[in-house]
Amino acid sequence: MAVIRSAAERRPPAAPGLDAGHVGARAPAAGSAQQPPDESAMPRPVSFDRTAARGLGPDQLRRVCDPAALGFRTTEDLPPPEEPVGQQRAMDAVRLATAMRRSGFNLFVLGPPGTGRHRAVDRLLGSAAARRPVPDDWAYVHNFEAPDRPQALRLPPGRAADLGAAMRALVDDLAIDIPAMFDSEEYQAEKRSIEQAFAQGNEEAFAEFVDRARKDGVEVFRTPTGFTLAAVVDGEVLKPDTYERLDAEQRAAVDARVEAMQQELAQVLKAVPGREREHRKRPERLHAMMAQSAVADRIAEVTRAFADQPDVSAYLEQVHADMVASAELFLKARAGEGAGPFPEAVRKFHHLPMFRRYAVNVIVSRGGGGGAPVVTEDLPTLANLTGRIDHASHMGALVTDFTLIKPGALHRANGGFLVLEARRLLGEPYAWDALKRSLDAGRVQITTLAERMSLFTTTSLEPDPIPLDLRVVLIADRQLYRLLVYMDPDVTRLFKLQADFEETAPRTAATVALFARQLAEAARRDGLMPLTAAAVAGLVDHASRLASDTERMSLQVGRLSDVMREADHLAATDGHAATDSADVAHALEQAEHRAARVRDLSQQMIARRTVLIDTAGGTVGQINGLSVVDTGTHRFGRPSRITARVRQGSGRVVDIEREVELGGPLHSKGVLVLSGYLTAHYALDVPMSLQASLVFEQSYGGVDGDSASTAELCALLSALSDLPIRQGLAVTGSVNQLGEVQAIGGVTEKIEGFFRVCKARRLTGQQGVLIPQANVKHLMLRDEVVEAVRRGAFHVFPVATIDAAIELLTGHPAGRRQRGGGFPGGSVNARVEARLRRFAELRRGFAPAVRTER
Repeated sequence: MAVIRSAAERRPPAAPGLDAGHVGARAPAAGSAQQPPDESAMPRPVSFDRTAARGLGPDQLRRVCDPAALGFRTTEDLPPPEEPVGQQRAMDAVRLATAMRRSGFNLFVLGPPGTGRHRAVDRLLGSAAARRPVPDDWAYVHNFEAPDRPQALRLPPGRAADLGAAMRALVDDLAIDIPAMFDSEEYQAEKRSIEQAFAQGNEEAFAEFVDRARKDGVEVFRTPTGFTLAAVVDGEVLKPDTYERLDAEQRAAVDARVEAMQQELAQVLKAVPGREREHRKRPERLHAMMAQSAVADRIAEVTRAFADQPDVSAYLEQVHADMVASAELFLKARAGEGAGPFPEAVRKFHHLPMFRRYAVNVIVSRGGGGGAPVVTEDLPTLANLTGRIDHASHMGALVTDFTLIKPGALHRANGGFLVLEARRLLGEPYAWDALKRSLDAGRVQITTLAERMSLFTTTSLEPDPIPLDLRVVLIADRQLYRLLVYMDPDVTRLFKLQADFEETAPRTAATVALFARQLAEAARRDGLMPLTAAAVAGLVDHASRLASDTERMSLQVGRLSDVMREADHLAATDGHAATDSADVAHALEQAEHRAARVRDLSQQMIARRTVLIDTAGGTVGQINGLSVVDTGTHRFGRPSRITARVRQGSGRVVDIEREVELGGPLHSKGVLVLSGYLTAHYALDVPMSLQASLVFEQSYGGVDGDSASTAELCALLSALSDLPIRQGLAVTGSVNQLGEVQAIGGVTEKIEGFFRVCKARRLTGQQGVLIPQANVKHLMLRDEVVEAVRRGAFHVFPVATIDAAIELLTGHPAGRRQRGGGFPGGSVNARVEARLRRFAELRRGFAPAVRTER
């Protein structure tokens, strides 16, 4: 039961009319005369009878690892373990995930942090990945038919980078070869021939027209605005005044000749644009022919290098056609570059924006090594998971192209394994949905967060999706996994395997030997000094203490590694060549001291009587319960005073903590259970007429757990029997309705918490703790507690029943019900039952009289 409370400066007064917790404070019943005090109920000292019960021996309080039984001098002598200690079940699940090639057998790795999950999984995945074939490369290239849909190319491992290098070299070479070819004498002669043929054709057509016009008596004149036609008569151009002197018939004949020639001139001029168009096409055909000559040979070289890749060959055909059609780009590159600081032969023309269409954006290349990839993504955002498309600012607008496509973790891990932290994945918007969608579809589609959230509209791309074949490993704690399974039905369909890492392992000789090898490996991995056998033995004992079990060891390698690192520092400071048990003990002591500020404050409050705890004498209805305070980084036990008050009533046990909403459901359950024990164990032939109240005194925070139910029941029995409880004893344990004391958690911390209080006030030999019999195997007490028990200054009593507990606490026999139905006289149970019967009789006295009429 974890309880965190503040302390009050004063105790609340006893409520009037209740049976006081201290002896002699009982109030008279209503309607009855004041009874003389019973000597047996008067306050009296309570002594501790060591013969009344036997506590645990020192050997039962702590299990100690013998360094001599480990079989080595230092950890330098130990080989590394084949796999983590005690994780066979989890490792089998990981191995199945690596071997299974069917879809849906992705893996959830479960367990608390610090158990070595990441390292164990990474090692096993790395081993499995090394045996797998190297996955193919992937690259994006320009789609010449649909530029906004980049084309994905799949190539054998390492070939994507080769294709990219070949395309860069192709562009650089053609940027030199094509301009050089257009500067050649052959090209210039052909170009002059085309120009001359065009000019000659135009002149010949016009000359033929002029000859025909002259034969028909029409002269052609060239003017700044075009051409003018004039009639010729007798070898002379007909002037206007001469024309006017001609008769009508002659003028009509002249007009007809001129009109006919004008129409013919119009036809001649109309043919000129056609000849110009044909003229323009001839240079284009010449350019294409020259470019084809330059491009074909270089493209053929690249095509031969990738002849076994049909997709690449088809892409190169498109590149060939586009380069021939866009040969002027290479001429512009030559003209725009100028001389530059470098020779033309080493100039990198492929960097120019105009040649980006011929680039190869290598998304994934596997040329660096063998085996499949193992990728761990520490920041699984949507972009880092499925890839992204970057944008560049151009003329005030955001633009992009296929060269700005960036791969995600799914691309990099394709063909291998992807390891993700589930909590980080779920914390990123749309990342979990994108992962499920990719696993479902068997392909990864790049989708940006801006598109999903419709934040803004800009130029974007729709790259071809890439087929996906990988195994995803999600690492999570059990609580998150259970919540995810409950909330999302896709989890069990897509993640069919779970590797659940154990938190503890049995403490056997074989396990301890493997554990020592694991500690040796951790020391070598962190560059620490070797540990002696005594140091390893101390860490084994600490592992059992972390597990709160003498028969098991904690597998929280992270916490043990922290102890090893601090012990290594202390050993190096003292000039030791190896870390010894004294260094480990010192490191544990220092770590405890740093984290114990809250514990020490609590101890001070008890020592100064701010928090009221008695460790001597006896009091009716008052008992020392034990609780555990957890500050997040440190757990410690502390005693809490529990008091019980009883009187005649309607059969109700009031849990004050629950009444004020400070008690949790488990604590309330414990109170109801002890109420059930009372009603089923005493005065069965009369109505339960008890009014009782239970409270954790000076409790100002939440109280939960049922580990105080034994103490609460014993306090009630003390109040009912009017027998004082020994305040030098503290009690922990839950109870069931049959009166059996059940195991609880934190038993080691609780004993040590009460021990510190008693030690601060001086150990008298009358002090100790009652614990459930079932918790004996969980004890890993500190040496000072064990030594105090060895001297008889402190005691630990295991109890299995409430009767055994109340006998120790009161020094009176509990008493078993006899054949006649009653308990032995003077026993605790007899006194309780007699008290309950008196309450029932008092209650009957308050019932209204029933009159019988004749």
